[in-house]
Amino acid sequence: MRNRLIFAALLAAARITFAAASVPLPTPMELNANWRLEELAKAPQQGRIISSPHFDDHSWHNATVPGTVLTSLVNDGVYPEPLYGENNRTIPDALARTSYWYRTTIRIPADYSHHRIWLHFDGINYSAVVWVNGYQLGIIRGAFIRGLFDVTSVVRPGQEAAIAVLITPEPNPGTPHEHTIANGLGKNGGITASDGPTFLSTIGWDWLPAIRDRDSGIWQKVWLSANGPVRIKDPLVTTDLPLPKTDAADVTIAATLVNTDPAAQRGILDITLGDIHVQWPTTLNPHSSQRISLSPKTTPSLHMLNPKLWWPNGYGPQNLYALHIAFLQSQSISDETTFNVGIRKITYSVPGSDNLTISANGVPIFIRGGDWGLDEALKRIPRSRLEAEIRMHALAHMNMIRNWVGQSTGEDFYQLCDQYGILLWDEFFQPNPSDGPNPNNLAIYLANVRDKILRYRNHPSIAVWCARNEGLPPPNIEVALRALMRELEPTRLYQSSSTEGHGVRSNGPYRWRTPREYYVYKDEPFKTEIGSVSIPTLESIQGMMPEKDWSSINDDWAEHDLARGAQSGDTFPATLANRYGEITNLADFARKGQLATYEAFRAMYEGRNAQLFAPETAILTWMSNPAQPSFVWQLYHYDLEPNAALFAVQSAAEPLHIQLNESTGHIEAINNLPTALTGAHAQLTLYDLDGHRELNRTLPVDAPADKATDLGAIELPATLSPVYFVHLALEDAANKPISTSFYWRALLSHPDDLQPLNMLPMVTLQSQISRQDANGKLQLTVTLRNPATTIALMAHLQLRRQHTGDRILPVFYSSNYISLAPGESRTITIEAALSDLHGETPLLVVDGWNIDVTPTATAEAAIALNANAQVSHWPATGLPIIRTTTH
Repeated sequence: MRNRLIFAALLAAARITFAAASVPLPTPMELNANWRLEELAKAPQQGRIISSPHFDDHSWHNATVPGTVLTSLVNDGVYPEPLYGENNRTIPDALARTSYWYRTTIRIPADYSHHRIWLHFDGINYSAVVWVNGYQLGIIRGAFIRGLFDVTSVVRPGQEAAIAVLITPEPNPGTPHEHTIANGLGKNGGITASDGPTFLSTIGWDWLPAIRDRDSGIWQKVWLSANGPVRIKDPLVTTDLPLPKTDAADVTIAATLVNTDPAAQRGILDITLGDIHVQWPTTLNPHSSQRISLSPKTTPSLHMLNPKLWWPNGYGPQNLYALHIAFLQSQSISDETTFNVGIRKITYSVPGSDNLTISANGVPIFIRGGDWGLDEALKRIPRSRLEAEIRMHALAHMNMIRNWVGQSTGEDFYQLCDQYGILLWDEFFQPNPSDGPNPNNLAIYLANVRDKILRYRNHPSIAVWCARNEGLPPPNIEVALRALMRELEPTRLYQSSSTEGHGVRSNGPYRWRTPREYYVYKDEPFKTEIGSVSIPTLESIQGMMPEKDWSSINDDWAEHDLARGAQSGDTFPATLANRYGEITNLADFARKGQLATYEAFRAMYEGRNAQLFAPETAILTWMSNPAQPSFVWQLYHYDLEPNAALFAVQSAAEPLHIQLNESTGHIEAINNLPTALTGAHAQLTLYDLDGHRELNRTLPVDAPADKATDLGAIELPATLSPVYFVHLALEDAANKPISTSFYWRALLSHPDDLQPLNMLPMVTLQSQISRQDANGKLQLTVTLRNPATTIALMAHLQLRRQHTGDRILPVFYSSNYISLAPGESRTITIEAALSDLHGETPLLVVDGWNIDVTPTATAEAAIALNANAQVSHWPATGLPIIRTTTH
């Protein structure tokens, strides 16, 4: 009791002294302008000279910061865009063995006076020697560790300062394999893995050609900050819920205070979280640090009543609280930080199962997500692009992204996953052992791992830390990582391998397969990798390669991943032709490719739905995001236009879903919510190829929570045509629509012959469009109706500017690739940035398998047929495969 009274007295005094603290810290300054770049051989002067404010760098290249060396050289006109056509082959691989100087001059803000001044590097690759005003400050090693330098003694507020950074690429850049039709895609990875924390995928993989500088450079932001004598370091927030109840939360907040001054410092740690305000007085000895941890045991107000919880996408809102931590001294703030916190509790098992089952706030989450190999080949990933990509994952009802080998690590990535409710399976920096050796330098490796954990661990989206892709780490790394987890990560699961332990399995397959094959799987309840070819739209294909490569499948196509490899890109054209008919030209390839893509990606998820939590608990598609323009493994194209894959997953991954089991022929109701669906009904309709209704049945539906409910088999009429259609609709007890699914099928005697689909007559859809703009967004509502007596298959909408005909990207569609039964209507909402119209009228163009459309035009918007996508618009080439040996 005596100690509590003393503490109360100290706190009261502190409030008198510090409550009036009002002098704000100077604003941090991002250093993203006026950078120059030159290779070391052309700038041989010593660092102290190059970092002199008077050094002349006018002959150097303009540099992009943040940005890699190759990004800067492309932007400065030295090399062409590497990801277009076969341009990448023209860029010398010597870039991966060349050191470069980055240099800029800045004016230190005058209000940084009487503060300690810090120079921050959020990410470089692979090593950097940092100089300021003729002084060497230190070295950074590894792509995933921050650099922090005290520059107080070498700069003067209000005056110019020069910063020079010598970037050296990774020591072992390796020899890349060229992607060609003749030789295929080659092996994945190589010696680059020995360098540990770097972008090891840039040596080349079966989804990425070798990036010629291996993404060396200053790839994240550089910035200045100023603070008082005491810094706040490595804050940690953990939350706990008294499950199964969620009406309260225990919050623990910890941080290290670092006194950088030779004198003792007295102050108060001031914390605000929602309505909670905590103050904790403390004194730090000279040049010392102190870890302070506050919990409901020490601070009862951290027992939060009725918290607003953070939920994964599809299970509830993504509530976030702003946490502000400051160290107050007298009338000023010595240091402060603000970040978002999500109140949630993640657990990893359920009674009666040894399989990894992720639950949030007591609710089992069926994991539906995608693997990210690399966010962008050259790390050109502004927040706006990243948000579009993650938003499309959310629209597809995904709830997890696997950060494969940690290649997509950046603050925006984590913040946006928090915002959209996308859980993260987050990995460190080792590939499959067959794809590269273990790291040479354990100290560098572990330093990068440690900093990654410290930097990102407060994000509620992170669910799992994983040590290695498809293999166990060597014993010395495994022991060290487990020690780091005990020290730094008190709540999250540590998984040694992405394909071992707790029912976790990888191993693909990665090629296109028939829908029924996705219902056959081994003991792999938590599936971390499975993929398929995923064909872009015709316009996306045309945008990624020159016209000379549109009439045949050649090495340009191999450069963009359609060649021999795990995806079986060399056999896919023949598979497509055998299933849907001979390929006429590029437009026909895109049309048939979308049909095949939709079939495969829908079945990929519906196949797992069929054994929902019995035993299946997760499916992550390889991959959901493309690092470059590609023909395979993606929900959307590199240009951000969604493929059929995205809308196939969107349908299959609905929390409440009606589906046809394409292996057994049974109808199934999927309830992936924690409450039962009762009193509902499903409508089953079969159509002939000519649109005649052959069967119409109503099925009662009572679907328990978190289960797949079998509604029985379809009895096929004897009169059914060789190819037929299955239309399913699920409605609740009040007849409100819940889910609709549509399938094209062949009879069991020839299940893979869908060529009769080519006999479908053209259907001219009726359309209506309305427009309502709000908050800088273009918002369109479109209704398509099939007035014909036959099926309208895979109607696809694409938003453009009416005058120029240019596509608007990104665009967010509530649905797309829509099939309509006779007399059926569907309404789609569409959103894009109003600024992307460039003052033009929005035009929606429509294409599909057998789709025409009645043109519609108002003063505000228009609808027309996509003439470019019509097979008859282009000459017949047959798309022959051309093998050359020139590369």
